[in-house]
Order: sequence, then C-alpha cells, then structure tokens
Amino acid sequence: MDRRKFLKKMKKNKQIKKATPAYIESLNHYRTEFNDYPEVKFLLNHALMADHLLSLKQLPQDIPNLQLPDDIQDKMYKKINEKYAFGDPKGDAEWDKLSNDLPKLDQQLRGFRDYLEEQYGMWAYISSSFTNQLAKFLAGKPALEVMAGNGYISKGLKDHDANIITTDSLAWQKENETGKHQLVPIEKLSAMDAYEKYKDQVDYIIMSWSPDGVPIDNELLEAIRKDGNKVQLIVIGEKDGATNSKKFWQNAEFVKNSGIDKLNQYYPHFDLIQDHVYLVK
Repeated sequence: MDRRKFLKKMKKNKQIKKATPAYIESLNHYRTEFNDYPEVKFLLNHALMADHLLSLKQLPQDIPNLQLPDDIQDKMYKKINEKYAFGDPKGDAEWDKLSNDLPKLDQQLRGFRDYLEEQYGMWAYISSSFTNQLAKFLAGKPALEVMAGNGYISKGLKDHDANIITTDSLAWQKENETGKHQLVPIEKLSAMDAYEKYKDQVDYIIMSWSPDGVPIDNELLEAIRKDGNKVQLIVIGEKDGATNSKKFWQNAEFVKNSGIDKLNQYYPHFDLIQDHVYLVK
C-alpha cells in the first residue's frame, strides 16, 4: 500500500494523533537544535512562516518539498567532526542527540499538511503567488467558488481584484475546522444550490479538494453537461488519489490549456500528495 492510501486509511480509522499548537513549538525547537544545518532551517523557516501568515488570516508563501536531504546525516557527521576533536564526548553526545531527533523531525515535517487541516481547515495549499496567477487566468471574468471551505482561494482572488462569488454548505463545521475561520464572507449554499443560483452569472466555477468519495463533484459536472452550460470548471485535486469521487475522475474530460499548464507551475507541492489544477468539461 502506498503512503497516501495508508495515511487516508489511518485517518478514517482515527489512528493519527491530532496536531496541536505544540506542533509549532516543536518546529521552533528543531530550528534551534539544527541551527548549524541551513538545509534543515530552510525547510523549518518556510513551514513556520506559512503558519505565521495563516494565523494572521493571510495566504502563505510558496513552500518547498518538506523532505530532509538524503545526505543530511553525512553533513551532520562532517560538521560534528569539524567542531570537536576525535574522541571528544561532547561530539558523541551531540551526534547521538541529533541522530535520535532526526526521525522525529522528519515525522513532524511530513505532518505539516495534517497540521494545516486541523489548525486552519486548509486542505489544498493555496499560496498568494498561485492566486495571483489564477486571477490573471480568470482575466476579470466572473467566477463562482463552490465548497470554498474557509475561502482561501477566494481570499487570494479578492486580493487581486478578481470577480468571485464564494459559497460553501458549511456542513463540515461540526467535524473539523473547515468553515470556522472564514477569510472572506461565504454564502451558505451547497455546490448544487450555488450552481443553480449563479450558473447564468459566471464564466468559471472553481472546485478545490472536493471530499474523497463524496459524489457531489460528479453531480455538479453532470448538471453542467446537462444544461449545455458553457461555464468552465476549474478543479484542484489529486486524480485517483486523496480528493474527489472515483466516478468524477472516471467521467472527467480534461481540457488542454496553456493557462492551466502555467497555473500548475505556481501550484506548490510539499509532500507526497500530488494534486494539480485541471480544466474539466
């Protein structure tokens, strides 16, 4: 079983421990502990800055893949040998401490997405540079965001003066942080109700990280097709992976578009989830 499927299974079984504010404390601790290793501090600084901006209800910056370098232990060994004389017990103690903490640090970095989901209800990682490019793609045409969650995409689009209507059923508020930390006003409408209300007023519909296995995404796609509507559906998700229903991915027809290709160049990936931007008809 690949790691994505394993994580999904564990989450469904509620075997993954919930992240807490102590998670950020641990990242700060490791940043101090690994202060001599810029490759590690680089990753930690990006994660901590993203958390800081989100705490201020701002979109985060782009973020690198939060994976420790393959040769980090070799660099640790070299650094400690340069710092201490051979046989110095202080060097041995530092090596033991860093070596023991390295797997814990790796686990924390890999858990960053879980932290964002649990602390901020942020499922797709939406950066300010991505929404800037998305606004350019929309080119002033009116758009509807369905299943907007806390409105991260709409927030970024509004920051760039895009014409966006933001909706969500807010049905997940009792289960997680989705909808509890709204960055923009969100109209309480299901995806289908939002489509019926605004379908004749918009040129684009944006659907990001539709829940895994829930068929609402396919229902929306079928409604657009049935109406013969020329509205274009922009989807952010992981094909046959962590998002959307199986039926949706089976029925989706992907439109080749250079603008979408460019958008994907600005869409960050920092872990094993490989979600992308698609234009679907």
